[in-house]
Parts: sequence; structure tokens; C-alpha cells
Amino acid sequence: MALLLLVGAAHRLPIGAWLRDLNDLFARLGFSGIALFAVVYALAAILFVPGSALTIGAGVIYGLGWGFVAVSAGSTLGAAGGFLIARYLARRRVERWAAANPRFAAIDQAVGREGWKIVLLTRLSPAFPYTLLNYLYGLTRVSFGAYVLASWVGMMPGTLLYVYLGFAGRAVAQAATGQARRTPAEHAMWAVGLLATLAVTIYVTRLARRALRSRADVST
Repeated sequence: MALLLLVGAAHRLPIGAWLRDLNDLFARLGFSGIALFAVVYALAAILFVPGSALTIGAGVIYGLGWGFVAVSAGSTLGAAGGFLIARYLARRRVERWAAANPRFAAIDQAVGREGWKIVLLTRLSPAFPYTLLNYLYGLTRVSFGAYVLASWVGMMPGTLLYVYLGFAGRAVAQAATGQARRTPAEHAMWAVGLLATLAVTIYVTRLARRALRSRADVST
């Protein structure tokens, strides 16, 4: 659906010019542009700005490889920032907020039993909002290092999926506006890659949900 919308928009909006301008801008910035993007992503996470659009945008601007690196770094920095704010700077306010969240008590108890494993599983499951977890985990007993590592690994599948959407969308927009000529084999490769990424993400998500349910059953 997202790719179809991009194709339609490419014929009505100056997407080709936008892509060229963005590519030129970040090409001039080089590696510092990737670092800047990661910092902006982290600040957005701390301020509760949804990151899906930024993640897709990274794929559009940087492509699959560097886009993944930029988002992975930014989301991990944002996760670390929210954690540290909740633990050391705004603990009482976050505690009042967490008390109104029925899921937090269950997460807190589970982390007390299994530590980083619960962090990893909740990061793999889209049922738990990314920005919310950043702050809630700051109230638990999990260590900062274990939290950051588990968050980084757990966010990888979702990051890869959304960055790939942006990467594929850029290719579709470029083809629709005549910026690049793609062979049928290349289009097929992108489609297969997207389907494979989606399938792996869904599979990993289901495994995480199943593991979380089994742990909840054991604790009751």
C-alpha cells in the first residue's frame, strides 16, 4: 500500500526534485549528516515524537545500509536518554505516570525475575510503545548496560523493515519520475527483499509475544 501511494504521489508532487535536494544535502554533509540524523532521532524519541516517519525517511535519504545504521544509533541513543531521565532526573514524575499504566507493574515484576530478557522481548513486540518503554525501564532494576544492549538488538527487526520501506519507496519514486531505469529483475529483487523482511519481522514478533505470554502464565 505504501509503495502504491508513493507511485501515485510521484506523478502529482515534485518528489523527484525533493529527492535530489535531500540527496545533495546529505551527500555534502557526509558522515556528519548521519550523526546529525541520529541525534535528531534520539531527541525526537525523548520528546515522544513517533519515529516511524523518520525511520522510513532514513531509508529514502541514505538507502538501506546507512539508513539502518543512522536509525539504529538514533533509536538506541533515544532509549538510553529516556532511561536516564526517568532514573535520575524526573523519577517522581515518571513514577506517577507509570502508576496509571496497568502494564508497568507486570513489566516491573518480570524484569525483576528475568532482567534483560524481558527488555529484549518487549522491544521485539510492537504491542509495547517504544518511547513509553524508554522511560518505564528507568524505574526498574535492570542495569543500564544490559538495557541498552537488549534494546539495541530488540529494535533491529522493526528498524530494518521500516528502513527497507523507505529504500524501496525511493526506488519506486525514482523510477516513476524517470530518474532511474530499473530492470524487471531489480524490481523483483526489491519486492522479494521486502516480503522476506516483512516475513522475518512478523515471525520474530510472534515468537516474542508467545514468550511473553508464557512468562505471564508462569507468574500467575
